[in-house]
Amino acid sequence: MRWAVILAGGVGSRFWPISTATRPKQLLPLASDAPLLLETVERLTPLIPAERIFVVTSRALAPALAAAAPALPSGHVLAEPRPASTLPALAWATATVAARDPDASVLSLHADWVVGDQAGFRAAADTALSIAERRDLVVTVGARPTRPETGFGYVVPGNKLGEGAFTIATFVEKPDAARAAQLMEQGALWNTGLFAWTARRFRAEIESHSSEVAAGLRALDVGDGPTFYAASKAVSVDVGLFERTKRGAVVPGDFGWDDVGSWAALLRVRHADLDGNVTVGQHVHVLDTDQSVVWSEEGTVVVYGLTGAVVVQGRGITLVTTADRAPALKRLLDHLPPDLAGERGA
Repeated sequence: MRWAVILAGGVGSRFWPISTATRPKQLLPLASDAPLLLETVERLTPLIPAERIFVVTSRALAPALAAAAPALPSGHVLAEPRPASTLPALAWATATVAARDPDASVLSLHADWVVGDQAGFRAAADTALSIAERRDLVVTVGARPTRPETGFGYVVPGNKLGEGAFTIATFVEKPDAARAAQLMEQGALWNTGLFAWTARRFRAEIESHSSEVAAGLRALDVGDGPTFYAASKAVSVDVGLFERTKRGAVVPGDFGWDDVGSWAALLRVRHADLDGNVTVGQHVHVLDTDQSVVWSEEGTVVVYGLTGAVVVQGRGITLVTTADRAPALKRLLDHLPPDLAGERGA
């Protein structure tokens, strides 16, 4: 059977002051009126039912995430003993699935994406799973880029494998603008982090290529997650497996994918007014303002005569910056008093 694992461990400090350690990015209604996690689960369920979906997160976030996605069965929110990046999380979750279904195939994705074409997303996911099952490969889905984005990683397709898949020529992590434009011309894809594999192949690839994690796999065979994490080093699935394997493939997709990384991204993913403004909140007023994000959770916000602004009001804090500077909020938080920066994370 087919299963899904949703990674939902981060906080998202680039959405300060709204996002905190107790109310992280994936619980925020950034793309619509629903939290991103709930949108993710609902996007999946026509392809994979809720009873075969697991979420991996931190111990602190597990209760809130379980409450936000009530369709998930009890016990399907896995709380990591410690943060260790994506490969240990996916190894643990895949082993949990395999204990129930040794013949399982697994789709891995993140909880904080925005997807414009839901049916197109499921079609790409279905293709990736089918190739993983039929060809015994580990598969990544690459989104066709719409701009020379410097905040995303890229995957360069190699030779055709058939069935819409290609070998993986190389990965390029967050290039500069000139290199990103060059990669687009070469047919490179955004590395979305949407992956597919069979549980058996994933285990075999870890044993062959991922020394940071392989030593602890025996603990997972007896369901001992804490011992596995104690024996594992933090490493991403991209670096620890996909950049090393000889059994990888990439499937191109075109489904309006966006990794919503900062307040400025809402200009791409939310409905804007005729002046290009995205406004959220019952008491937001803008005049002679364009290409700006204005978000209010508690009170009245009035913006007059600005271009490319980001104004966010919540938790008794008002943030005023520009769309260009919004992705760099981590630097701002490093310079704020701890009591003002508040609870935050990566």
